[in-house]
Amino acid sequence: MKTYILLLQCKDRKGIVAKVTEFIFKSGGNIVTLDQYSSNPEGGHFFMRVEFTLKGTALSKNNLERRFIPVAGLFRAKIALYDKNMPLRMGVLVSKPDHCLADILYLYKRQELNVDIPFVVSNFSKHKELVSQYKVPFYFVSSNSKDRKEKEILRIAGLSTDFLVLARYMLVLSPAFIKVYAKDIINIHHGFLPSFKGRDPYQQALNKGVKVIGATSHFVNDKLDAGPIISQEVERVSHKDDLKSLILKGRNLEKRALSDALRAYIEHRVIRFKDKTVIF
Repeated sequence: MKTYILLLQCKDRKGIVAKVTEFIFKSGGNIVTLDQYSSNPEGGHFFMRVEFTLKGTALSKNNLERRFIPVAGLFRAKIALYDKNMPLRMGVLVSKPDHCLADILYLYKRQELNVDIPFVVSNFSKHKELVSQYKVPFYFVSSNSKDRKEKEILRIAGLSTDFLVLARYMLVLSPAFIKVYAKDIINIHHGFLPSFKGRDPYQQALNKGVKVIGATSHFVNDKLDAGPIISQEVERVSHKDDLKSLILKGRNLEKRALSDALRAYIEHRVIRFKDKTVIF
């Protein structure tokens, strides 16, 4: 038995759910879960996530996609179909801070993240010892702000990944890299976006005397810390906190925000729409 996940988005109108469920029924499928959301029933945008099972092997994923094209065409819908049991290939980029990397590897080992990790790329060579414990290939790429070595990273990442995660990778990827890679990239920013973009967000927060700090996991685009947000975590702080205590509190927030974002993405619960996301 195969389990598939269908993501759909289009302009809202009557009959979308009926046509989609009818297609699944006629294909011999059984719906396990169905989530939907409309930004406005009168002319808004409609989002849908359907998980369904299909017995036998008569219909492959490619065959299902081809057969669904006329249904999607009725609503001019954008669709994506996934095999739930087919793990995504997640490449990891990281600099010296290791807390997010360690958390990802731990969750991967416990099979709490249903992914394959074909590599970890870092500009900090000492991470090799940690990564090797999990039997994940490690590549040291001595990138820095003056020489990002993006061609070398693309050579490693290009064909072996479905998406990348920046687990505290401290260099900004260029628009050229993002365009050439042409797949999703998920970042963890150690600040509560859209406030405190760029460098030293905890120092920025301290200077502003905030009472809440946060961490944000988001998609990467060609603008600094401005991609659609997937997950955020916050914690209260007080006037007694200094930079050191903010950083310590922030590390836990970063790990939680990133792991939540990765789970949502891996489980195909994220739909991107303009500069936002719908998370089912």
